[in-house]
Amino acid sequence: MHAITALQYALEKQGLRPIVYVTQPRLADGRISKMPVVTNLTASRALVARALGINDHRSAAAIYAGRTAAPVAPVVTTTAPVQEIVIKGDEVDLTALPALTQHVGDPGPYLTAAHATTYDPETGVDNTAIQRCWIKSKRRMTYYPYPASHNNRNMRKFWAKGDDCPVVFWIGHHPAVLMGTQAKLGYPQSHWSACGGVIGEPLRLVRSVTFGDKIMVPADAEIVIEGTVPRDVLEADGPFGEYTGYSGPQVAAPVCDVACITMRRDAIYHDYGSGLTDMLVPDNMAMEGKVYSIAKAVAPALSNVYVPAQGRRFHAYLQFNNPGPGEARDAMTAALAYRRLKLAVAVDDDIDIFDDNEVLFALATRVQWSRDSFTLDGLSGSMLDPSTPMGAKTHSKMAVDATLPLPPSPGAPRPVPPRSAVPSDALEAAAKLISGVNTQGWPTL
Repeated sequence: MHAITALQYALEKQGLRPIVYVTQPRLADGRISKMPVVTNLTASRALVARALGINDHRSAAAIYAGRTAAPVAPVVTTTAPVQEIVIKGDEVDLTALPALTQHVGDPGPYLTAAHATTYDPETGVDNTAIQRCWIKSKRRMTYYPYPASHNNRNMRKFWAKGDDCPVVFWIGHHPAVLMGTQAKLGYPQSHWSACGGVIGEPLRLVRSVTFGDKIMVPADAEIVIEGTVPRDVLEADGPFGEYTGYSGPQVAAPVCDVACITMRRDAIYHDYGSGLTDMLVPDNMAMEGKVYSIAKAVAPALSNVYVPAQGRRFHAYLQFNNPGPGEARDAMTAALAYRRLKLAVAVDDDIDIFDDNEVLFALATRVQWSRDSFTLDGLSGSMLDPSTPMGAKTHSKMAVDATLPLPPSPGAPRPVPPRSAVPSDALEAAAKLISGVNTQGWPTL
């Protein structure tokens, strides 16, 4: 039952992040599925960057921010691989999908890579977000749109009108599209155009079988599940292993009654390892683009942003090139306005923000806490953060300025000792020497 997720944990512990493809996964009832499963598809930052056509994952923040700021409208097609097979009504069977039960305490198999698409009934503008669904029976599953999400807002608007909410869930696509549809947008704002900007070409869409052009779906996805969220119907959902690395509590969640499933003839089921880098990497890279846009607007010296998987979705490292007085603090204050973040660390461009050892070095040697850190209270945050006090509606956040002090006058050196270093030619010779060393024994010279 937990074998595939256990394999991801075992690989992660060894620092290995290959794509995992299982040709004959076992269904929840013990049957062997004819549909294969792919997971760990986005566990590697380098691989995700390559899928976006970015040569170096370290430059993703600025590039992603630039692309989402230049949307490309989608194109509509009638030729859709995702509609090669159409299953309706009583023939629908969610339990035939090889959805995984991932963690101890999870009540059953969940869709973890389902992109839920709804629309604002007032404007017709779509929204897409990855949101979990617990498969309860052949035609019903819970659907948990995070309370602060745009999908939840759309759903509540339908309910306020006395209507059930239309929704589709699409699963599986090129990794660049998966990244594109995780762009962090305002409300209401279409993810289809934002995705086109990220992938650099129009996304191919097709009308959904149940809702027509009210809800479009990616024509080249693997699977689409179409249904409605009945008004004011809530059922128990969870516990569920969240991206925080903790098992979240049981909640009262809406449900989805499924009317139709469409898929490719050779469909592959995509799963995200919840709480693993497989799920964290794509969303964190999208967050980097958003935080970069927010902070760059107030701090021109900002050069890069990194949201490390080790910090879940709560930490961001901001890198600067010769920031002016107060500039790093301005940027961190702006960045912490982004709901998910609760810690921002500012460093100079001599610190590799993708190396935790370097960031810790800056914190250890460039920070006096009373002088270089500050907290902000009463800000919005993730209610999935397990450190949130019971009943709290807002969060406390922290910024740490680990940049070097400014020089006493323009052109003067900064009042700090130089970092220890060895001559570059000696370093090159040393690297050449150790290139042939057996790390399990002594070198042969």
